[in-house]
Amino acid sequence: MILSPETIAFLVAAATMAGCVDAMAGGGGLITLPALMAVGIPPVQAVATNKLQSCFGTFGACVAYARRGHMDLKTYKWPIIAAFVGSVGGAWLLQRVDPSILAGLMPALLIAMAAYFTFSPKLGDADRHARVGIAGLTGLVGVVGFYDGFFGPGAGAFYTTILLALGGLSILRATAQTKAANFASNVAGLLTMLAGGHVIWIAGLAMAVGSITGGQIGSHLAMRFGSRLIKPLLIIMSLALTAKMLLDPKNPIHIYLFG
Repeated sequence: MILSPETIAFLVAAATMAGCVDAMAGGGGLITLPALMAVGIPPVQAVATNKLQSCFGTFGACVAYARRGHMDLKTYKWPIIAAFVGSVGGAWLLQRVDPSILAGLMPALLIAMAAYFTFSPKLGDADRHARVGIAGLTGLVGVVGFYDGFFGPGAGAFYTTILLALGGLSILRATAQTKAANFASNVAGLLTMLAGGHVIWIAGLAMAVGSITGGQIGSHLAMRFGSRLIKPLLIIMSLALTAKMLLDPKNPIHIYLFG
């Protein structure tokens, strides 16, 4: 597929904005996927290309958080591995069943997350007592990784919710660890998509430049402002993703719920 310079510039701008949002609160795919499809890229290729650019953005955000000491890969290595393995399983299953079977559940989950972030009085910049251990977190993150490979939207917000509500992490550290899990599941999904030859390399690599730039901006903003910035964005992105799914007549969830 041949893309004009103007189209490439549009996709890079979208990826930059998405990378910034994704590094702070997740949900960058809400920007990049519609942008890819808006320029005429078919849905499967759009998902595959989005995985490519997202890998670069999440990796850049991981590096930024790690340099400032907010990421603990040693403690959370098993949840990260579970995200990778789960995503491989989800992407494998995606090629064999209809992903719309999850569609009816998604809006309710996202609204519940928005409510949690809105009304929880304990979200802040300090760690709290964990409700589950590493084994429990590994299982739950693996489930989200499976979902990320199988369906995708909102996976970053799900990772963050688990690490906040059950892992006891501060909102900044939960966001940092989310980027590591998200990177793992993105890589797993990308490798699976590559096997099918669905990636549009020119678009994906150009968008990767924007994604890395946006990821660096977003991660530094998150580290500077902490929960004052991240918490409102998590609420906004959860509600925006829900609205997108329910109102877009081309979205699988809209089709599943309303026909």
